[in-house]
Amino acid sequence: MPEKKTNSNRRDFLTGRVLKQAIENAGDDLADYLNQATEEFAAPSGGSTIRLSTRAMATEFAMVMNPGASQQVMRASDALDLIHEYEQLMTVYRSTSEMSRVNATASEGPVSMDPRLFEILDRSRQICLDTEGGFDPSSGPLIALWRESRLAGRLPTQSEIEDCLQYTGIEQFLFDHEARTIQYRSPDNELNLGGIGKGYALDLAGQFLKSEEQEDWLFYGGFSSILATGTHNKLPGWPVGIKNPLFTSQRLGTILLQDCAMSTSGSSVQHFRHQGQRYGHILDPRTGWPVSELLSVTVIAPDAALADALSTAFYVIGIEKALEYCENHTQVGTILIPPPAQGRKLSPVIRGIPNEFLFLDRDQLLSQ
Repeated sequence: MPEKKTNSNRRDFLTGRVLKQAIENAGDDLADYLNQATEEFAAPSGGSTIRLSTRAMATEFAMVMNPGASQQVMRASDALDLIHEYEQLMTVYRSTSEMSRVNATASEGPVSMDPRLFEILDRSRQICLDTEGGFDPSSGPLIALWRESRLAGRLPTQSEIEDCLQYTGIEQFLFDHEARTIQYRSPDNELNLGGIGKGYALDLAGQFLKSEEQEDWLFYGGFSSILATGTHNKLPGWPVGIKNPLFTSQRLGTILLQDCAMSTSGSSVQHFRHQGQRYGHILDPRTGWPVSELLSVTVIAPDAALADALSTAFYVIGIEKALEYCENHTQVGTILIPPPAQGRKLSPVIRGIPNEFLFLDRDQLLSQ
């Protein structure tokens, strides 16, 4: 199991020896975790926090809390322990996981599974349908093909992509909701929760914290997936930064998360070049090729699993379809950032996020 910064230090936290070190000072230190914006555009700022973290799903998961009773540290530690349990449930990178067992046997007949795994797989199926295939948990073969091709210093051929497309598409998976089983059409089919698993793990851990009556916390996985509840520093939520996708060291603004989740997708960091052309890491599951209409997508949703899946889906389906989805699902908000037509200033397309919760640096935006 990956090393975790909680169990070994639990007694120290309770005795106070490490508590002082875990409290983050307001200002620049807090910005490392909450990415608070500068005062130039009157954004809300953070205050002191306590932070615990662990490494799971090939990234960092961390819990940020307001300073308070020592019991909340113990509950946060327990919540972080749960992340490892959920990883064992969902990962395809361990042969002993529940997801790997389903992938290995479901082509032979209907397979039952842990109810939590069926729940998130079925929800992935529904999001795939709702986004017209923009998010597709069956696109693992395409992802593997591009990863292998990149390591070989080449692009996949159209023939290779078409071979993969034969085994992708949610219609190839038979869900029996009464029996809570899944059957695959082919042994080459695969379900992969990489685009939604971090968010679902945050949701399950968040449910545990709420059952323990713990309030006022921000939980993130890999910085791109965030779940927040309660208040911070006398604010009606938690201030979280939005990076400029052109200059990722700069913060474009701050959003207040109030009992909701946020996820951001983009290819500004993960990409590769081949023969002078840039290819992002987000694939269109319907074509098998990378997409590049948008620089980044941020989604605000009631839960982290939905936010995770939709940030990828919106990046794939583009501005028009993303806005259409938000019109039909009013609990979802989004910030869509296309490449600038000229210069270095951006023109975000914003839908479903109240002005009182969003603070953008106008100096970085193109005048409307």
